[in-house]
Amino acid sequence: MMNINLIVMGKLKEDYLRSACAEYIKRLGRYCSFELHELDECRLSDDPSDKEIAAALKKEAEQIKKYAKGMIVPMCIEGKQLTSPELSQKMTEAGVSGQSTVTFIIGSSFGLDDGIKSMGALKLSMSKMTFPHQLARVMLLEQIYRAFQIAEGGKYHK
Repeated sequence: MMNINLIVMGKLKEDYLRSACAEYIKRLGRYCSFELHELDECRLSDDPSDKEIAAALKKEAEQIKKYAKGMIVPMCIEGKQLTSPELSQKMTEAGVSGQSTVTFIIGSSFGLDDGIKSMGALKLSMSKMTFPHQLARVMLLEQIYRAFQIAEGGKYHK
């Protein structure tokens, strides 16, 4: 059975987002072992300098590295955009090649440190559009669930 790790900076604040995530995590239980790591975001001033942002991302990266394992998939704007079947294929290939764990990483509102991005076997972007990180978590969980459904030949994707 595949292991899916989701590392995220920050906690969900809205009940409806927590409910949506809980539903997809429950559904994923049929296909994989799932771990969620909600890490604390660094606090920044209202108008942070580039230096302050870089220092915060480095500090967050140290937390992320404690939980990152297997095939690392950082979510970042410069990442590759895949169709749902392509994501399913990438996850299947990871399992076939002996990677029992796939770790997806969603950074804070300022993104991810370059060191985390460079660890990625696949850098992934959901869209050229910008989404709130909390909504991105729901969207990613849905796509991971969809990827398993596609691999299984299920009807959910249709």
